Amino acid sequence: MASISNNIKKYSARQALSGVLKILPHLSDQNVIRILSIAEKVSANPAFKERVLVIEEKIRQKHPALEVIRRLNGQLSQIPKKKLIMNLFSNAMFDGTKKRQEILEKEGWRPPFFFVLSPTMRCNLKCTGCYAAQYTKQDVITTKQIDKIFTEAKKLGIYFVTISGGEPFYREDLLELWKKHNDMFFLVYTNGTLIDEKMAEKLRDLGNVAPAISVEGFKEETERRRGPGVYEKILNAWKHLKENGVLFGFSATCTKHNAEVIYSDEFIDFMIEQGALFGWYFQYIPIGRKPDTTLMATPEQRAWARERLEHIRNTRAIILADFWNDGHLAGGCIAGGRVYFHINSHGDIEPCVFTHFTKDNIKNTTIRQALQSDLFKAIQKRQPYSKNLMCPCMIIDNPQVLREVVSETGAKPSYPGAESIITESAQFLDEYSKTIHHLWDPVWKEKYKEGRVLKGIDSEVASRIFDQEQ
Repeated sequence: MASISNNIKKYSARQALSGVLKILPHLSDQNVIRILSIAEKVSANPAFKERVLVIEEKIRQKHPALEVIRRLNGQLSQIPKKKLIMNLFSNAMFDGTKKRQEILEKEGWRPPFFFVLSPTMRCNLKCTGCYAAQYTKQDVITTKQIDKIFTEAKKLGIYFVTISGGEPFYREDLLELWKKHNDMFFLVYTNGTLIDEKMAEKLRDLGNVAPAISVEGFKEETERRRGPGVYEKILNAWKHLKENGVLFGFSATCTKHNAEVIYSDEFIDFMIEQGALFGWYFQYIPIGRKPDTTLMATPEQRAWARERLEHIRNTRAIILADFWNDGHLAGGCIAGGRVYFHINSHGDIEPCVFTHFTKDNIKNTTIRQALQSDLFKAIQKRQPYSKNLMCPCMIIDNPQVLREVVSETGAKPSYPGAESIITESAQFLDEYSKTIHHLWDPVWKEKYKEGRVLKGIDSEVASRIFDQEQ
């Protein structure tokens, strides 16, 4: 009977989301709220339900979030629009959440929402400070192994995968894999130089792939790090993607030299003009090709960027996420399998794309086994690393945690030199983290009441924060 009931609920959820596609052509403020109400009802995730209610209230207040939905509806072609709703929302957020919850109830652990796969470290650019630069360029992980990874992921309720690199579009087999696993949704970080008109058409016909093209700001900032002629190729890639109605966005790495540019109104307005519907911000981390701590944005710049991010979200019609400055919205660090993990081109399973230490390889273990390894458990039992969720990272905000975890578990560097983050850079990062906490601990206490006013933090994370206060 329970199985029949679950099938009925699943069918009802799919019918409800299919109904969303019929509402979209007649998008009004009221219909947007109807769509969100459907999402709230079919979701099994309490934190998601809470976020939906927050968004509904913002829409009633005529927040730019409403314009984002209109942009999505008006700009996307039919297949990308359908795949966004059915693959990302229905499969990943709803069906996947139920499956992951069932595993938690039966086995006592919960698979993460997504993972990052770097299928190649080959790239046609040589960007300063790229974390992928130190990996061997030869592709070790095979098409068959990637296919197996995706298949296993779905059995764990994971339908959302981020593809990184290297340059992913070097691997032509990915197009066939994305087609085969057409019930999954893929976010692809790319330099954009290999996306021509024909590739954009292929992505439109697939519908389940959303490129995030990396930029460092405008032409001057981008070509300073990525090389001459790259910016023009990026502009062409955006043009082809927009003309074909593909969902796409930008990815920007914040450094000491470009922070004021990439968080400016002018930059965001330009991204919206190009057709970007979302954007991801990252901090430069001193790993990879010739790690250089002097490239890191200062703690003061990062604090300024956090305020700018809040301003942009309240005034611009674009979806933005900040891998570090959104720690207070994600319940702290999401690595180590709590929300995601990373598989590199050798098959090494890492806690994070920036944490290049490993205990397991996908060629001789399973995702299920790796997620329950002592390395991942050591990270998860320490999360959150501080009661201040604005300082979420075990690399730059709480660097002693990464050193403790590596020492405790015997995790090995993924490539020669990866250990520099806990050796050569240790003193700098200790001082950096002290400054970050000095700047943000008072803000956490005053503005966020030490987490008690935050919405969407899961109960386990909240209880750990408050336990630390006792």
